[in-house]
Amino acid sequence: MMTLGRDPVVKETAMNEKLALFLPSLVGGGAERVMVNLANSMAAKGVNVDLALANAEGAYKNQVAQNVNIVDFKSERSLSSFPKLVGYLRREKPKALISALEHTNVLAIWAKRLALVPTKNIITEHISSSFITYAAGYTPSKLRATLYAMRFTYPLAEKIVTVSQGVADDLVQTIGINKNKIEVIYNPVLNDAMFQKAEQPIDHPWFREEQPPVLLGVGRLEPQKDFPNLLRAFALLRKKQMARLVILGEGNLRGQLEALVKELGIEEDVQLPGFHSNPYAFMKRADVFVLSSVLEGLPTVLIEAMALGTPVVSTDCKSGPKEILGGSGYGTLVPAQNPEALATAIEKTLNSPKQPIDQNKLKRYTSDEATKNYLRVAGFKV
Repeated sequence: MMTLGRDPVVKETAMNEKLALFLPSLVGGGAERVMVNLANSMAAKGVNVDLALANAEGAYKNQVAQNVNIVDFKSERSLSSFPKLVGYLRREKPKALISALEHTNVLAIWAKRLALVPTKNIITEHISSSFITYAAGYTPSKLRATLYAMRFTYPLAEKIVTVSQGVADDLVQTIGINKNKIEVIYNPVLNDAMFQKAEQPIDHPWFREEQPPVLLGVGRLEPQKDFPNLLRAFALLRKKQMARLVILGEGNLRGQLEALVKELGIEEDVQLPGFHSNPYAFMKRADVFVLSSVLEGLPTVLIEAMALGTPVVSTDCKSGPKEILGGSGYGTLVPAQNPEALATAIEKTLNSPKQPIDQNKLKRYTSDEATKNYLRVAGFKV
């Protein structure tokens, strides 16, 4: 198990100051999981944390620590929560408000200005803005409106945090943000709870002894993740050797993916069990973890699989994978949307000895490191 360092708790002078995080909900997405990890880690250091939610529903709700205060605006949409967010800021006056996701970031900035409070706006970007249309399924008109709102509103934030240098560079080029306003803080991915969950048993026949190798993919069933690419690569692999594929996640493309599985004739060797609250136990036992995305910000699942010692194969998409794997000597990068290259890399990885990973290179992805940096940006002394 990776040994995680312990930074000192927040100094007593700051412990009564409140820090708020704002999200639409706690559905099973990467940004939501990162924000929950961040809230939990901050609270563990003695920070008074509010997790403000347009609607406090979603798969990650039961992962919020008891010492994190959930503020539920009980709104059907993020936009309808705006007046409640303004009221909350006027009433509680948190030292800083950290938000994630484009539309939520815009609301957070305007809410702070309308509330007339000294709260520090910190917005976070988890994905390349030039690919918002592909990632979120935006129509061209909605994309134009979103990018316009970002160009007009983002410069009003006190600080913009991006999860990778690639996302930062994209914001500068696409939105025209002053690079001096941006700070790169890698996601708080690795923590003791993750390693403990990875040790929990799996009640799944494919992961028992003397079974064929299992490939694992994890993520929303959405265009960004390009699971059709993974399915086609797996079909090519199956023509050469026995293997199985499990994809954990839920999303709008489930029907299309299930149809493609049948079309490719791989029904017996592919499972899509849906969202799982403990993907780490699957990661630790998988023979290869595969990231097939066409775009990312900083793919946390890739970091998690590496930390758990699982061999990884990833598309060299914009942005994130190269920033993680480049120079690490671990894992394989292949061109995006190329099932032949992906199948070849998976086959080679399955039939090669495991590569050791230098755990020191993963320190920048620990919850302690990320939390320390976020608290510094928010104005807390640690």
